[in-house]
Amino acid sequence: MPSFAAQQSLFRAYDIRGPRQHFTTDFIQALGHAFAHLYQTAEYRDTSADIDALANVERSNISQSNTDQHSINQQHILPNTINNTNKQSIVVIGYDVRCSSDDIAHTLATILAQHGLHVIQLGLVTTPMMAYWAAQYQGHGIMVTASHSAKNILGIKWLVNHQSPSCAEIQALYQQLAPPDTPLALTAAIGSMGHLPTEQVSHGYIDAIYHVFIQLYPLHPISLYPISGEQACDKASHHHGQYSAAQQPCSDWRHAAPKLELTVVIDCMHGATSHIAQPLFQRFCQSVIMLNNTADGHFPLGNPDPTEPSRLKQLQQAVTTHKADIGLAFDGDGDRLMVVDENGKTVMPDHLLYLLAKSALCDSAPNPASTAVPQVLFDIKCSHHLPALLAELGAEPIVSRTGSSLMRQQMQHTDSRIVFAGELSGHFIFNDKHFIAYDDAMYAALRLLHGLAAQPDDVTQTSLAAITQSLPTLVSTADHYLPIPYALTRERSIVTQLQVFCQYIQQLMDAAREQSDIADSQEDCLVNPACSHAVVNERSSCNCIAQQPAITLAQARQLLPIGTRLSCIDGVRLDFAHGFGVLRQSNTSHHLTARFAGDSLDDLKEVQNRFAALCRPFDQRLAEQIIAIAAE
Repeated sequence: MPSFAAQQSLFRAYDIRGPRQHFTTDFIQALGHAFAHLYQTAEYRDTSADIDALANVERSNISQSNTDQHSINQQHILPNTINNTNKQSIVVIGYDVRCSSDDIAHTLATILAQHGLHVIQLGLVTTPMMAYWAAQYQGHGIMVTASHSAKNILGIKWLVNHQSPSCAEIQALYQQLAPPDTPLALTAAIGSMGHLPTEQVSHGYIDAIYHVFIQLYPLHPISLYPISGEQACDKASHHHGQYSAAQQPCSDWRHAAPKLELTVVIDCMHGATSHIAQPLFQRFCQSVIMLNNTADGHFPLGNPDPTEPSRLKQLQQAVTTHKADIGLAFDGDGDRLMVVDENGKTVMPDHLLYLLAKSALCDSAPNPASTAVPQVLFDIKCSHHLPALLAELGAEPIVSRTGSSLMRQQMQHTDSRIVFAGELSGHFIFNDKHFIAYDDAMYAALRLLHGLAAQPDDVTQTSLAAITQSLPTLVSTADHYLPIPYALTRERSIVTQLQVFCQYIQQLMDAAREQSDIADSQEDCLVNPACSHAVVNERSSCNCIAQQPAITLAQARQLLPIGTRLSCIDGVRLDFAHGFGVLRQSNTSHHLTARFAGDSLDDLKEVQNRFAALCRPFDQRLAEQIIAIAAE
């Protein structure tokens, strides 16, 4: 495909993303035809009886209880031309605030409709909102977004039958692209293209979340029914505990439930949550203070990425200035969450993951017929303390490759016992059957707020800072990006070579422990990182020693002490007695990502020194960069 050779780099592990100049008119049109073919050939799913995506919120109940202008009504949502008896695919399409995202979305919608598909345009939404509305139909959806990336980056995410594409499926879509001079026949039957009113898109989503929390934290039986505002407020005022009655007059069921006695500061970072976060959180919280909630695709204050430490300074200052209880930051498309406690300190993602997992485990409905232990999934960059903390909650901790779409795919297996998944970058997914299993930052934040408010009466540590301070001490580096060094061989990357080296050292150590009488005699045997032989010493016929530096068995013992755990599912992760480190290839950029942590600053430095020593035989510069990474 010489016409789109430049676009091949856009097709990444999780989505399509890259520099704006590659999103040419020809490419977007070809992509539209490829998407049309994808959805035309996707297996049809009749969702009229499939209510699971609403997570125990029955669509019929919502339609009956919401009788105002924001009612979720299938007849109003679906264009009149849709004929479900023909099993034609329905695709929802949304876009983020980036310049040109709306134009790309409209082009894709037009082409899909020309191919006979029925398209529902959602307008400016978050990615989780697209997933929510896709779940109301057949699970097909396209979101034009580059998430947290810089303003000059564009991108596209999509769902087919509720599922994100695998890496292989993303590459297969690229293979479907046809150059512009290739005739692309359209189907004889032209589909339809409609849109949902902006208020219907937002209020339908908010109403569904509201019902979730009414079910999770029932305050009073009346709160589900439209009654007079005076009666609702009067009855709500009798509720005691962490909740108090709303101060403003109540007029319908929307205001019947008391609100959390919290002051919350929210930073939307000029992203897609800008128009939805305030009305959503005002439904639940006494006081909501907004920052950067004007949608602006130029991102005047920097990348819409809350994991960048400098991007949280404004939020930290606002929390302390307003004496707020908590600060929340959302990324550009609303699927990443970072949190600041009442003291203006950033909550470590490891601790945040633990608190959200606790909420999922406490609120998940037990199955009396099953003795299976629930599982919690976390990515390979998370703390070495996390597995023990999750086990104390009664969960089975499962380490995963980095990538929220990969985690969702694991959750969607029919035999999955995963009730929650999270990763260091701020993606958190609840799979406890209360809401859609998607990494929704705003929903996760509300689960956190309600989980903190629902602490038992005998728990004295109710503030977020007090709770996190009670967790194991952790000194860590941020998730750090390093340039990829020049590979020693064309066949193996630096990460692959490091994997082979660590595996070899462990094999050597295992053999030494099994044959303790030989171990002393091999103390000075050479171990060569570039050699793939099982044993390398002076009697070996291998000549790699002359080509590369080597270490001794004694040095190997120092690098990987007894008890060290090695994982190679995604790069190289090493867990030591008092710390861990990970070095892996990024899936979203041409970099290595690294993170190191220890129980103390000295433990952290020891972990970094070990990783530097492991990398030094391959690349001296990489070893120096690892040592130079500072603690957060």
